[in-house]
Amino acid sequence: MLSVVVPAYNEEKSIERLLAVVFEVSPEKEVIVVNDGSRDQTASILNTIQEKFKRGELHPNLKKLVILNKTKNEGKGAALRDGFKLATGDIVTVQDADLEVDPHEYPLLLEPFEKQNAHIVFGSRFLRPENIEKFTPSAYYANRFLTWFSNLLSRQSLTDMETCYKVFRREIIQSFDLKADRFGIEPELAAKAAKTGKKIYEVPISYNPRTHEQGKKIGWTDGLKAVWEIVKYNVIE
Repeated sequence: MLSVVVPAYNEEKSIERLLAVVFEVSPEKEVIVVNDGSRDQTASILNTIQEKFKRGELHPNLKKLVILNKTKNEGKGAALRDGFKLATGDIVTVQDADLEVDPHEYPLLLEPFEKQNAHIVFGSRFLRPENIEKFTPSAYYANRFLTWFSNLLSRQSLTDMETCYKVFRREIIQSFDLKADRFGIEPELAAKAAKTGKKIYEVPISYNPRTHEQGKKIGWTDGLKAVWEIVKYNVIE
């Protein structure tokens, strides 16, 4: 079974639409939503969805639904740590709540596990040329630099270190001693994936970015922090 871990912070505009798609698409799955201390109506929306699940009103592909409402905002990394601990499926994926990446592509992400006995799979936005024009120039070059720098220190050849879609066999992700609280979780997961010695497969994924006005939370300061975090998790720890 697939475990889908969804970190959410102030996502009242997208969380219901996102989860409706996640529930419907193949394969059968458990979904773990970690509401990271949202100050909007995210918690209320999630509680309503949970009641629908208890009444058997949601798509049959959804076999288990866990909602964790945290009282304090601690960041994406902390939310994912909490979610990963609760996962019981054979395969675990991250799913951001912002609708920038498409849950309909889960079968693409799972294919290397099924056909090549993969242990780790990343979805790459940069393996689809049509995605390039969707990035702002600053976002494009920041992503390219951070991926290059991460590869340099981890001795990998990834094309998209910052991807949302990082997919692991459960025993691997639950073996990681994750420490990053915020967006540093992306370089940390990439570094610790590399240190397993397992091949990291990449598959092309679609991408529909939202703007900061639409709720995008990562900014240029997070990019600067990521440089240090790449060094920290690849070299120091």
